[in-house]
Amino acid sequence: MTVIERREVALVDLLDRLLAGGVVLAGDVTLRIADVDLVRIDLKALISSVNENVPSPWENIL
Repeated sequence: MTVIERREVALVDLLDRLLAGGVVLAGDVTLRIADVDLVRIDLKALISSVNENVPSPWENIL
């Protein structure tokens, strides 16, 4: 067993690493009946932590 195989990463640590750099999610969902597209949903989202370099877009609303 190598060092990489034995290394355990907690879910919190993994989320912290992902959010520190940002995560891009993209996906498509199409509801189709008899080869006729009825509903199409496109998802594009950027998820990242808020810090000094990336301020919150909602801080000036209230």
